[in-house]
Amino acid sequence: MSDEKELQELKRFPAPCDIIHDSESVTLYLEMPGVTKGTLDIRIDKDLLIIDGRKENMKIEGKYLIHEIKSSNFHQEYTIDDTIDRNNINASIKNGIVTLSLGVKESEKPRKINVISK
Repeated sequence: MSDEKELQELKRFPAPCDIIHDSESVTLYLEMPGVTKGTLDIRIDKDLLIIDGRKENMKIEGKYLIHEIKSSNFHQEYTIDDTIDRNNINASIKNGIVTLSLGVKESEKPRKINVISK
């Protein structure tokens, strides 16, 4: 592994996350400031939901007096179970918040049982 690649791996940070569950879906909200659609990678590998994002350094002309805003790599992994419909996952990004909606399989959703009188 190259030194640059090793350095990039060391600079991976977890993204703060909220997870909401209801009968229709599981929704994840991840805070990834500076990440754009082009620097976001979301994939499923077996039972893992993997989310990677990269915030690039700002391109500014001139001499820095202070340089504290750095590029960063965000990385999260979540284990998903068989209740998630892997064909019903949607993602969006707005104002540095990545929203993932993972649909729940129809067979796993709560349903009402009709009672008949005899």
